[in-house]
Amino acid sequence: MKYLIIICFFTYFFHPVSAQQIDWESIAPGVWRGTVGESEKYDLLSASGSKPNLPALSRLGQVIFPLNKEEVNAKSLDGKTYLQLPLDENEEIFGFGLNFKTVHQRGRIMRLHMDHYGNQDNGRTHAPVPFYVSSKGYGVFINSSRYLDVYAGTGSRLDSKNPAKALDRNTDPEWTASPYSDAVEILVPAKGVEFYVFAGPSMLEVVQRFNLFNGGGPIPPRWGLGFTQRVHRLFNQDQVLAEVNEFEKKGFPLDFIGLEPGWQSKSYPNTFAWDKERFPNPEKLIQSLKEKHISLNLWINPYVSPEASFYNELKPYYGSHTVWAGAVPDLSIPAAQKIYWKTFKKSHIEPGIGGYKIDEVDGYDRWLWPDVAEFPSGLAAEQLRQTYGLLVQRQSSQLFREENRRTYGLVRASNGGGVSFPYVIYNDYYDHRDFITALVNSGFSGLLWTPEARASSNAEEWLRRFQTVVFSPMAMINAWASGTKPWSYPEVEEEIKEMALLRMKMMPYWYSSFALYHFEGIPPFRAMQLEKGFNVKEEKESNELANLEENPYNEAIKKELKDQYMAGPNLLVAPVFAGESERKVVLPKGKWYDFYTGKYVGNGEVITVNARLDQIPVFVKDGGIVPLMDPMLHAPGTNQSYDLKILHYGESPGHFTLYDDDGISYDYESGHYSWRDINVIKESNGKWKGSISAVGDQMPNNIGKVTWVFMSEQEGQTPLK
Repeated sequence: MKYLIIICFFTYFFHPVSAQQIDWESIAPGVWRGTVGESEKYDLLSASGSKPNLPALSRLGQVIFPLNKEEVNAKSLDGKTYLQLPLDENEEIFGFGLNFKTVHQRGRIMRLHMDHYGNQDNGRTHAPVPFYVSSKGYGVFINSSRYLDVYAGTGSRLDSKNPAKALDRNTDPEWTASPYSDAVEILVPAKGVEFYVFAGPSMLEVVQRFNLFNGGGPIPPRWGLGFTQRVHRLFNQDQVLAEVNEFEKKGFPLDFIGLEPGWQSKSYPNTFAWDKERFPNPEKLIQSLKEKHISLNLWINPYVSPEASFYNELKPYYGSHTVWAGAVPDLSIPAAQKIYWKTFKKSHIEPGIGGYKIDEVDGYDRWLWPDVAEFPSGLAAEQLRQTYGLLVQRQSSQLFREENRRTYGLVRASNGGGVSFPYVIYNDYYDHRDFITALVNSGFSGLLWTPEARASSNAEEWLRRFQTVVFSPMAMINAWASGTKPWSYPEVEEEIKEMALLRMKMMPYWYSSFALYHFEGIPPFRAMQLEKGFNVKEEKESNELANLEENPYNEAIKKELKDQYMAGPNLLVAPVFAGESERKVVLPKGKWYDFYTGKYVGNGEVITVNARLDQIPVFVKDGGIVPLMDPMLHAPGTNQSYDLKILHYGESPGHFTLYDDDGISYDYESGHYSWRDINVIKESNGKWKGSISAVGDQMPNNIGKVTWVFMSEQEGQTPLK
């Protein structure tokens, strides 16, 4: 008996735990769910309430399972679940949420942990989405609301089929401090987990399936794609209207204006009630703005002041800890939701506000609730931290849905499952280059990110930041603290104004791009790696100047392409940063043309472009079509017609699907929308000819006169002006 006990002891503590069976289930064409152990009931998908768009997924077609199931392993130990997924030698992986400095994620160790971004891509970020995409044409999503430890091709296993080679550091120049690893390994702190595998075959199709599995992206109200200006936190009602009037007087477009914390009677923590001195008649303000075709956005964070009207009623549903002395409502509980959002509905939404800026649902640790906090739902503090951004997005947008009125707002935190929410992520970080890298990364994870414009040290920087705002999901000026206005630098005022009007001209293009996001899952802003024909070899570069006494394990790092991106179906955007006189642009295979002149620029090569103050470099693929309208100071309203100018680029026939609906309601979900086929062909006489399909009976039709511009015939002119 003694020997049996000793054998059992050694078997339990020293023998590796054998792999557990993974139960696989086909969910939709190209989507499989794997389940191991006892998965938790509260996860990212249950928090977000996302529902797959099965018809759209079916249209992508049937594909085979993209991995060898025998090489996907899972096991449980000490109440934790370990997942292991294979990596080939030359395979690259992308994603894992909103990263600001890196695009390639292989070789990185991360803890996916909701937090304010702290200047490091270590997993602590505003959207730590546990989804990655492989260059082999598949993706993996871990549906867990826990902090996840990710070893993205860093752990070198002894039992690997392709083990790392043991090299002599002293004599072998190939020695590396990061030995070869052939797996992505993920630690889930739970007894089980469900995860999903998405097939391609292309990386873009993987991302499409992921987005459609989560319901597809949002279609903002048309006004949401215009400009927003955020005013000083202590502005009063008259000052807000004066700001609006100044935009109108200067001829700068404006579609929605944002109020910062001072609109409330008290903030940090919040009453969510209008300050009666600064805003004696908020209903009149909202109505006055509506008459000017401008919507109102209100800043909030969710933490409840003891002086809030519903503070005592909500008491049974608060967590154990406060944030800025404000109570934290457990918004996973339906009864808490009902009490909490009642005031928002009555005091904000029913009078007609357009949306919210939802702040500080991400971190930092020193002010958010700690992981030792307790909540009445029984959920762990980390689970609510990982999902609080999802909860506030879901519940606030539902209030607008009940009014059959679309919203478009800002949020500081999101996660897997939040693809369909009409919110754009922002933060307090302000590195312009890193803002563009975040925009590049956003398309891998079903996110929208805005590289907003705030303060600038000089006119050129202000212009360069403004240009990237124009080519982003939300054209936001958030310079309330510095007081910077679009016209604050007279030496670039005209260039700024032209860029602002270009944003408005491109409204039909942007609106159709977001419709593709919703109906087909194609991100409106995405990395070059998702573009057909893009195949750049990003070599490692050595750091020969490194001090080996300070870092004896210094080695070469990958030089990444992270400062250009695709916008909509046809445009390649390559921002210029302050101080640059030129920049390099990597073109995918196929002919590309200058957006402004139609001039041919290259095919599958690296080009150098000179920096112009009046332009952000933009290029159009061969056969690309860009529909424009005349510039307006406000986005077209319901039943407001506008003329269309359709631009065609290059030497190939072109096709574009133009989307239209009423611009404000959710009626499109019931089929009240129209797609119009735009086609350009070359006739037998060598002349280009364009056509646009008719609109069905009773379907939306806001298009007036249609004119055509074939850029190949412009001989270097600039018909965009």
